[in-house]
Amino acid sequence: MDPQTLLYVMTAFVIVAAVALVLQFAMLFGIYRTAKSTEAKMTELLPKAHSFLDTSQKVIAQSQQQIAEVTTRTNELLHVSKQQILEISSKTNDILDSTKRQVNKVEDLLNDATSRARVQIEKAEMVLDDTVSRAHETVAMVHSGILRPLREIQGVAAGVRSAIGHLARGTRPSVAQATHDEEMFI
Repeated sequence: MDPQTLLYVMTAFVIVAAVALVLQFAMLFGIYRTAKSTEAKMTELLPKAHSFLDTSQKVIAQSQQQIAEVTTRTNELLHVSKQQILEISSKTNDILDSTKRQVNKVEDLLNDATSRARVQIEKAEMVLDDTVSRAHETVAMVHSGILRPLREIQGVAAGVRSAIGHLARGTRPSVAQATHDEEMFI
């Protein structure tokens, strides 16, 4: 192969490899932006979850305070009729049920946010692994597509050089021209 042609072929392969690396960089930048937007969404959701948690803690504190007030009133008003005690108990139970529902809602919200964040992180990790494996494949293809033909060309050139050198000598070397290593076998 002509050296000029070989230079053109090598240049073409280098350009193809550079384009592949630029594309991989663009994909990696897209993954980075997606991860940052997911993080931003999670940081927006986190204050809401904290506010729900604070609200539920306030409601629990209020209900505990109301229960304490009810028990003190109950102790103070022992002579109150059974009907009034049943009303107070039912209101207390309603307050406790409402508190339980709100706590369950907050817990469900936090569980949902956690599971969504975990799924997004796993997706980003899969995309990153795929990108890295593609980069490795591209490098392997460049090695096999450029270096193997170059080695083969070097091997053929060495063979041609040896053949031309052998043909240029013409006759077999005489014993007078033998080297020290060759004299041992003569």
